[in-house]
Amino acid sequence: MTSFTDLGLIEPLLRAVASEGYETPTPIQVGAIPPLAEGRDLLGIAQTGTGKTAAFILPILQRLAAGNVRPKSRTIRALVLTPTRELAVQIADSARSYGRNLKLTRATIFGGVGQNPQTQALARGVDLVVATPGRLLDLMEQGHLRLDAVEHFVLDEADRMLDMGFLPAVRRIVAALPTDRQTALFSATMPTEIEKLAAGLLRDPARVAVTPVSSTVDRIDQRVLFVEKTNKRALLSDLLRNRGIARALVFTRTKHGANKVAEQLAKTGVRADAIHGNKSQNARQRALDGFRSGDLRVLVATDIAARGIDVDGVTHVINFDLPNEPESYVHRIGRTARAGADGAAISFCDSEEAPWLRDIEKVIGKQVPVDAGHAWHDEAAAAAVSSRRKPAGRPGQAPGGASRGRRSGGSGNGGGFNGGGRRRAA
Repeated sequence: MTSFTDLGLIEPLLRAVASEGYETPTPIQVGAIPPLAEGRDLLGIAQTGTGKTAAFILPILQRLAAGNVRPKSRTIRALVLTPTRELAVQIADSARSYGRNLKLTRATIFGGVGQNPQTQALARGVDLVVATPGRLLDLMEQGHLRLDAVEHFVLDEADRMLDMGFLPAVRRIVAALPTDRQTALFSATMPTEIEKLAAGLLRDPARVAVTPVSSTVDRIDQRVLFVEKTNKRALLSDLLRNRGIARALVFTRTKHGANKVAEQLAKTGVRADAIHGNKSQNARQRALDGFRSGDLRVLVATDIAARGIDVDGVTHVINFDLPNEPESYVHRIGRTARAGADGAAISFCDSEEAPWLRDIEKVIGKQVPVDAGHAWHDEAAAAAVSSRRKPAGRPGQAPGGASRGRRSGGSGNGGGFNGGGRRRAA
């Protein structure tokens, strides 16, 4: 079995990894760390939750430490570009943990907060910057940083950049980078636009694909519940009576919908909050911190959070609204079954969403099992998907045998996924 020592990491990084409790590298780490440590460009295709962050941060930290160069004012040596503030914070936290034994400087740049601390850090020069495109461009245009000294560039969640309309900004940022640099591009899916972007960015890259594009994690127990749109809130409240749903991430299609669902849950005594793009960064961080600490049992989110939330112990992902882009389904449910744990994904589907469920099933390559054993089952929505679909399990039994016949949302082990065993790097 491969260890982190086998990947050629230096001793300070091995100590940091051991301090985090990581013993066995994930497949993306085994495939990506050696070529990146050698200075090669890399194209990484991996779904969320597979350990991509450590796969690129560890070798970048190693090369920065070996370079022994002090960055000049308003310059940076390594840039990680990511689509959301939450993901930027997550990557920066990982960089801080893994680089604790190295004398390297770091900064995180994103919008929604005051820029003074960011510009002050840049004025001194920074070894590693993790940034979102909008704020980075703003600071570049204001003259607070230059990119002509970047040695290592990582474009993370490239397909999400495409979804969020960031590609024009990404191209402007890439144009300001030196041509003599190391570049890594990571994406869970590879639509044509991303293939073209990769071809223009990478030079003779190593290619690492650890899972089929858009596949879902095998450990996730997936179920679909057909329900009329007007009954979704009642169904959600009933599901959450099952205490096996210990920490749930609920996805809605709209920001307004996220607020309404969170408010309704709070009225029924469920500790819940919403996170979406209309909330301030401080409010978003408070909600995320409460969810991570366990003060909140439920976090209701729009797709802006689908790739930016890395919280251990998310037992369930509940798609209150199905996404109209099938790849988003993969990213949403990837918030559970992380770091070696199991997890469950429960999706509500009304008649209008039936075409989206069919699209999702085409992308993931299998049918999502149906749970018809709940009080709000809608046969019309089920028929809209396929008249030949069969409920999973015995009639009236919830996934995993929940305690009440007409309630669902449990799992084979009661929904309490503790993720025992060895931890894997984020």
